[in-house]
Amino acid sequence: MATAPQANPTQQFVPVKEIRNGVVILKDGSYRGILICSSINFGLKSEEEQHAITIGFQNFLNTLDFSIQIVVNSRRMDLRPYLALLEEKASEQKTELMRIQLREYIEFVRSFADQANIMTKSFYVVVPYAPHLSARAATAGLLHRDTASEKKTADMSFETDRVQLEQRLTLVAGGLAGTGVRAVPLGTEEVIELLYRSFNPGELENPIRLEA
Repeated sequence: MATAPQANPTQQFVPVKEIRNGVVILKDGSYRGILICSSINFGLKSEEEQHAITIGFQNFLNTLDFSIQIVVNSRRMDLRPYLALLEEKASEQKTELMRIQLREYIEFVRSFADQANIMTKSFYVVVPYAPHLSARAATAGLLHRDTASEKKTADMSFETDRVQLEQRLTLVAGGLAGTGVRAVPLGTEEVIELLYRSFNPGELENPIRLEA
């Protein structure tokens, strides 16, 4: 009697193999580092400042000898914690006038949030690095744990490659600093949180992509 084929696990379609010391290791053996970046209100800058930023960004791109990915992460802002805090503050007010004004403000915020999608945006730069090892060798090095010496060799190889990736991250952060953008690398917990949101599209409008 034929049996129905087992469904492929969801993890099969996720390109991420492991997150280690803030480094995203993909299934093909390549690495990704992620920088979270500040934003610039370009529209409020003078014409001279806008020109300087544009030229600075152009120069930054020209200094790169590897590809990067710029990601804009848009999410609907959850105002419930803020409204709950205001409710607590309203009950602590000593005058009736302040309580009335605060409750009117709470109703205004709640009504505004119901009528419009209030979005928050985060900006990231994904920096790739492909080790000199082949994908098969890199995968074997990460998974093979038959002997302590082989594991030590794999760890040393990872640390060497991580240093190379960190140099790229430093180069990108320095180039962006010339345009007034501050960039900071994400740690392991922050990367995990970002990827969790990315692979839950119900919580995220523009998921990050790490495959390119």
